[in-house]
Amino acid sequence: MLPLFDTKWAALRGGYRVPYDPSAALSKLGQGHDTWDELWSELHHQGDVGEASYAAVPHLVEIAAKSGQRSWNFYALVSTIEIERHRTSNPALPGWVADDYFMAIRGMQRLALNDLPLQDDPLTVRVILAALALCRGQVKLGALISFLDESELDEFVDEQLSWADLYSPRESLSPSGLPTFGPSL
Repeated sequence: MLPLFDTKWAALRGGYRVPYDPSAALSKLGQGHDTWDELWSELHHQGDVGEASYAAVPHLVEIAAKSGQRSWNFYALVSTIEIERHRTSNPALPGWVADDYFMAIRGMQRLALNDLPLQDDPLTVRVILAALALCRGQVKLGALISFLDESELDEFVDEQLSWADLYSPRESLSPSGLPTFGPSL
């Protein structure tokens, strides 16, 4: 993993295709400060990611693993970087970060499997499911889950499954295992 104090960070490009050094934001995030807006803005821009984005992933996973609570931002940003890594217009994953990157993706899978049973927020559940699909190499499924918002999901299940006509809101289980009543979507 590229140390946060390494001068190589200054030459790496982020989502805007210009040099961006995320080491300060990553360091602050590791100290409990909220730097998600900066990291989102600089590591990903309209489908573009760069070497700084890839090099940040192992740090994001390490920080998340040390944190008692993981924000939806963690799963969503790492998933977005992994999805966009496959876009042909983005740079290939450099060899010098590849092992750490893929080890981090495996680490995210462990965190996601631990966190999923504890979540009931729809956005957090959705980004964890997307992350799990990506960790298992299911890039298209991960992208689909990541990029659909609640209204698009409603529209999709209505069109594809005639949800409103064929299904009714019934008892479902909450993350705690207790029944809940109402729409399960």
